[in-house]
Amino acid sequence: MSANEFADSIIVDIFISADDYLRHYQGQVSQVSAVARDGRRVQFPSSILQPFVTHEGIQGTFAIRFDKHHKFSGIDKIS
Repeated sequence: MSANEFADSIIVDIFISADDYLRHYQGQVSQVSAVARDGRRVQFPSSILQPFVTHEGIQGTFAIRFDKHHKFSGIDKIS
């Protein structure tokens, strides 16, 4: 990956157990709060993680991309 590939993104390490994500799925919780690798605290809709849910929950390092207006544009699991 080049340095510019994620220039408009944040990198976060996420571990959410299956039981915890179930609360998101049931609508009891709608946001995830995490600390990015650069130290910024970020909050985003839990629904963007849905493609990455397994029986164990969600685990990995993700790049959350933003457009030039700082709006969510995509998410990639990078490890």
